[in-house]
Amino acid sequence: MYNRISTQEMYMRMAEIVATRSTCKRLKVGSVITDPTMLSILSIGYNGNYSGGPNVCDSDEIGNCGCIHSEVNALIKADNKIKNKILFITNLPCKSCAKLIINSGFFTVYYRNDYRLKEGKELLEKVKIKVVKI
Repeated sequence: MYNRISTQEMYMRMAEIVATRSTCKRLKVGSVITDPTMLSILSIGYNGNYSGGPNVCDSDEIGNCGCIHSEVNALIKADNKIKNKILFITNLPCKSCAKLIINSGFFTVYYRNDYRLKEGKELLEKVKIKVVKI
């Protein structure tokens, strides 16, 4: 009857819009964190430099551009007392961000694009965090 996108797709599209704020030259990544019911956005983040810093990468070296990852920027603004949060991210997280996701009480991670390294996804799945590509 209605041609309506899913709630998951809606939040993923929001993450893609958030990614457009990124100042990283190589890979623009956006994150949206919701509560377990997906009724409230707890925070957003995109990769880039420190707050008030120059809007450029520190380096062109892959994996060492100096940008703060979108997940980290979203996590530092989210209420980490809330458990079973849901993360929507444009790209699979790296291993370091996966560790932060685990320690921050997430239940599910939705992503759109694969990342060149798979350790983050493997670690999330190992601890039974649901990882879903949409």
